[in-house]
Amino acid sequence: MASPLPTKLLTLEDTHGAALAEYFYYPNAELLYVRWHGQLTGAEVIRGVQNGGRWRNQLTYSLILNDKSDTGGDWSDALPWLQYEWLPLALAAGVKAMAYLFSPDRENLFASHQFVAALRPYMAIEQFEDVHAALAWLQAQGGGTQPKGPLLVPQ
Repeated sequence: MASPLPTKLLTLEDTHGAALAEYFYYPNAELLYVRWHGQLTGAEVIRGVQNGGRWRNQLTYSLILNDKSDTGGDWSDALPWLQYEWLPLALAAGVKAMAYLFSPDRENLFASHQFVAALRPYMAIEQFEDVHAALAWLQAQGGGTQPKGPLLVPQ
């Protein structure tokens, strides 16, 4: 039976040694879960996304859960890079859907809404306030051999 538990790949730290992003992989669901932390800047988002992209040739994932629910800050200067550098690579690698958990921080919301709008013409993307709802939606998008029951959230 396929496991609903993810494998933790990495905890990426910011310049002060605090967690910036955690990467989890659900192999049977072909899902990469990125859980962001702290005050984000454009440079940190780009570094975090580049680190996530290093698994593009090693792991098969067509679904991404982008969890910014524990973040703040203005990272809008990363939007052109995300749209014109990351997005074509992600699409070429087979990414077909993203669930996006918003930050409660108002500064972060502006960039988040712009990011979602930029991706919507190219892939299925939905916004969520609850990680369980986001995982359920991604699981319904398909990818891999789906585990029986809901995917479990890493601690």
